[in-house]
Amino acid sequence: MPINGYTVGRDVALRIIKSDGTQFTIPGLTNFKKKPDMTDQKVMRIDGNVDHLVFPGGWSGSFELDRTDSSIDDFMVQLEQNYYLGVNSLPGTITEEITEANGSVSRYKYTGVMLKPTDMGDAAGDKTVKQTIDFMASRRYKVV
Repeated sequence: MPINGYTVGRDVALRIIKSDGTQFTIPGLTNFKKKPDMTDQKVMRIDGNVDHLVFPGGWSGSFELDRTDSSIDDFMVQLEQNYYLGVNSLPGTITEEITEANGSVSRYKYTGVMLKPTDMGDAAGDKTVKQTIDFMASRRYKVV
């Protein structure tokens, strides 16, 4: 639930649906980052004025987690194994649900999602193993 009208991290819930339709849960999730990927173009008109164009180019971001079991390692090993076996890796989806301050829920769906491990963690005494997975998505829609 929001605190004093502000959205905080615990107000966000995520579901990742793999290309085969099965749900994939990220255990130990501590951070979810997302950003629109935009490209821009400057147009210098013949009259000397400048126009700026902005084009949507998908979304990207990352999941950060403290390792609680082998599920992330196993998932990423399977992706690598599929690649070397010639198995086609198809994109999935991410559904993001945010509980708003007024109690309503906003839902967004990221489509064309591909996952990429970027840091599988450092093992050190008296510290959790922190892992990072990046994602790229074709589109983001509001689910009504």
